[in-house]
Amino acid sequence: MKIALMDSGIGLLPAAAAVRRLRPDADLVLSSDPDGMPWGPRTPEDLTERALQVARAAAAHAPEALIVGCNTATVHALPALRAALEPGIPVIGTVPAIKPAAARGGKVAIWATPATTGSPYQRALIRDFAEGVDVTEVPCPGLADAVQWADEEAIARTVAAAAALTPDDVTDVVLGCTHYELVEDAVRDALRLRTGGAPLTFHGSADAVATQALRRLGIEADPEAPATGSLTVLLSSRPSALPSEALTYTEGRFLTPQPARTA
Repeated sequence: MKIALMDSGIGLLPAAAAVRRLRPDADLVLSSDPDGMPWGPRTPEDLTERALQVARAAAAHAPEALIVGCNTATVHALPALRAALEPGIPVIGTVPAIKPAAARGGKVAIWATPATTGSPYQRALIRDFAEGVDVTEVPCPGLADAVQWADEEAIARTVAAAAALTPDDVTDVVLGCTHYELVEDAVRDALRLRTGGAPLTFHGSADAVATQALRRLGIEADPEAPATGSLTVLLSSRPSALPSEALTYTEGRFLTPQPARTA
């Protein structure tokens, strides 16, 4: 089987690693857009056009499904992506894990980009799935960029700033940008200081998205399958290897125990 993932940058790594854990025999196509990133500041129309280019580059490799590993692209471009690719290629979007976090009944903090924080999209998710729950929206300016470029100093600074805005009695943290899942340990450490070591439950989207992709294909998870899956990397449609920044993260290294296929 072959599953493609797309994003503007390396935010697709957590979902890609989740797919690889569930099906080590799956071939993966990772299509991103370093020439056009970041997508967040773009108009919805411009972002949609960039997303379509990235998706079509992936589709040229004949995947059986496409995961949109980006919250922003899911919000603005998912209908266009589905219109362009389905029914031939099922398209699976990424939604912040607000519903499972709220279901636990604690106090929830949603870490997200400034564009997403307070947006009608996120407010609708809170209204639909977290009514009556104590929810704090935490903007994280600069964090996605810091993660993208693996800038340790900027990651530490932006994580600390967001932690300072997070209530010290929070019980559940939603990582509302796929990039943030790459630095969950740093977020956890910062909030441990903030909350005095109280236990926290983190909610990302990677595992749920990977599971949904397999479900759409009617394929069972099989973590013990032979590790024969290949890796194809496309950077703004160009065959490449994973960028060096990706390899600073556990997920990136997990995907490349052997040389990546570049065509």
